[in-house]
Amino acid sequence: MHAYRSHNCSGLTSENKDERVRLSGWVHRVRDHGGILFIDLRDHYGITQILADPDSPAFSKVELIRSEWCIRIDGVVKLRDPSLINKKINTGQIEVFITDLEVLGASEELPLSVFGEQEYPEETRLKYRFLDLRREKLQRNMKLRSDVVSFIRKQMWSKDFREFQTPIITASSPEGARDFLVPSRLHPGKFYALPQAPQQFKQLLMVSGFDKYFQIAPCFRDEDPRADRSPTDFYQLDVEMSFVEQQDVFDTIEPVIQAVFKEFCGDKKVDDHWEKVSYRDALLFYGTDKPDLRNPIKMQIVSEHFKNSGFEIFSSILLQEGTEIRAIPAPKGGSRKFCDRMNAFAQKEGLPGMGYIFWRETDGVLEAAGPLAKNIGPAKTEAIRKQLGLDVGDAAFFLGGRPSTFETIAGRARIAIGNELDLTDKNRFAFAWIVDFPMYEADEVTGKIDFSHNPFSMPQGGLAALSGDPLDVMGFQYDLACNGYELISGAIRNHKLEIMFKAFELAGYGHDEVEKRFGGMVNAFRFGAPPHGGCAAGIDRIVMLLAEESNIREVILFPMNQRAEDSMMSAPSAPSVDQMMELGLRVIENR
Repeated sequence: MHAYRSHNCSGLTSENKDERVRLSGWVHRVRDHGGILFIDLRDHYGITQILADPDSPAFSKVELIRSEWCIRIDGVVKLRDPSLINKKINTGQIEVFITDLEVLGASEELPLSVFGEQEYPEETRLKYRFLDLRREKLQRNMKLRSDVVSFIRKQMWSKDFREFQTPIITASSPEGARDFLVPSRLHPGKFYALPQAPQQFKQLLMVSGFDKYFQIAPCFRDEDPRADRSPTDFYQLDVEMSFVEQQDVFDTIEPVIQAVFKEFCGDKKVDDHWEKVSYRDALLFYGTDKPDLRNPIKMQIVSEHFKNSGFEIFSSILLQEGTEIRAIPAPKGGSRKFCDRMNAFAQKEGLPGMGYIFWRETDGVLEAAGPLAKNIGPAKTEAIRKQLGLDVGDAAFFLGGRPSTFETIAGRARIAIGNELDLTDKNRFAFAWIVDFPMYEADEVTGKIDFSHNPFSMPQGGLAALSGDPLDVMGFQYDLACNGYELISGAIRNHKLEIMFKAFELAGYGHDEVEKRFGGMVNAFRFGAPPHGGCAAGIDRIVMLLAEESNIREVILFPMNQRAEDSMMSAPSAPSVDQMMELGLRVIENR
C-alpha cells in the first residue's frame, strides 16, 4: 500500500465496502459521541468520516489528536446506517473504522479557525494565509481560478493562438501607473523595471511575424490598493493579433469571455448581446466608463428645463460655461421617504444634497411634488416627466455643474437608486464594449496635455486627426465593462512611425525622448510593421465576479494588504548593507 494514501478523502463510496484503505489529511473536527470518537478527515478533494471505538487498537492515539493535525489512518470501510447517510458529501454513504493512526504533523493552537466562515481581521488572515487557504470558500475560489485559467487557455488554443512568455525584467514604459524598479548590479546607477504589461513585447511579436499571440501574463504596477485591484501584481489574458481592425478583436475575444462566464456562472444569466457604448455616452448615461448595465437607469441632460427657471441654484449654474443639469430617473421611487433617503446619500458623498421631484396622484390628478417642483412650476415638471418617461409613483433626482465635478457621484447615486428600488438584476452578467475613448486629457490645474489611455493606440483619422485640438482626437481604444467592473482594455495599435512621433509630441514627448524610451519599438517599426491590435483581460477580476466576491484578495492566493505589505513573508524588507554596497545604493531617510 502507498505510504500515505490509497484513496483521497472524496474517493470512497459504498462500492468500497469492507476494503482496507489508507487516508491522509487534516483533522477537520473531532466529536465524542458516547465514547465513540468521530473525526471528519479533510484533504484537498473532500471529507471522509472516520471513527474509533474503545475496542480499536488505535483508540488511545485517536484520543490525543486535535483539530488541524495532519494524520494518516488505516481502516476498514463500512456502510452507514441509512438514517445516517450524509447526502451533502461524496463519501456520505460510508465511514472508515480506524485500525492504525500516525501523526504526520501536529498543530499548535490555531490563530484562526478554518472550520466555518467566521470573520477575522484581514491582517490575521493574511499573516496566516496558509491557514486561511484551508477554508472551504478559499479552496473553492482557488480551484475556480485554476479551472478558469485552464479553460481560457483551451479557448485560445482552439482559435489558433500561440502562447509565448515575454520578459519580466525590462525597461520602464508609460502605462499609466508607477513602475516597480529593479537596480542593476552590473550597471550601477541604472534600473530595470518590472513590466506593467507586456505591451511593447507583444507588439514586437507582431512585427516578428507571429500572427496571433496570447499569454496569461503577470503584470506589476505600484498602485494604491482598492477592493477590485491588487496594489502590486496581477494576471491578465494578454492578446495581440496582426492584420485586424477593432471589430476583428471584438469578434475574437467576445466568444472566449462569453464561454468562460457561461461555463462557470452557475445559475446566473450571461448576456448574448453586448452593447457598444461610446465613452462620452457612458459618462452621460451612467456616470462611469465601466457601467453596470444590469441597472436599467439612464441619466439624461435636462438643462433646458432649468434655464431662467424659478430654481435659482440651477439657473445660476447654467450661466457658467461648460455646465449642465443632469437627471437620474428613479422608477418606483416616488415617495418623500425615499427621496429624503437619497438626499442623505448625497450628503454622505460630500454634496449639499440632490434636488428631486416625485409624481403622485391627488384626487385622480397627476401631481409633481417636492421643493423643486414648487420652484419651477407644473409646465416644466411635466416636460421633465415626459422626457424621462416617468409616471405616477416615480421620481427623479438632479445634479448640476461641470460634469467632471458631479459625474462620479451621479454614477454612484444611479447604482444606489437601482439597488434600493430593486431595479438591478443581480442574477445576470451584463457586458458592454466602451469605445471611442479620447486619446488625450488636460490636467485641470496646469492644462498640460497627456495620454488618457494607452499611448500606443492608433488615433481615429490617423495623422490628419492630430493636426487639430488634441482633446478632440479619439483613439481606436476600447474597454469591456461587466457589472460595473472593467474586465478588458485594448486598442488597435499605432504602427506608423510618423503618426507615433506626432502622437507623443502632442503629449510632450520629443522625438529624441521617444527614441530613447521606446527604441526597441521605434527600430522595429522601421522594418515593415503590420497593422495590429489586441487587448488584455483581467484574470483576477473575472474570477472575482464568477466567485461572487467583492474583494479581489479573496481570489488571489497570496495577496498583499492595503498597505502593499506581505505580512506573512515580511515584505517589503530592508536590504543588508552588503546588498546595498553591491548595488551602489544608499537609502535617504524621509524627513
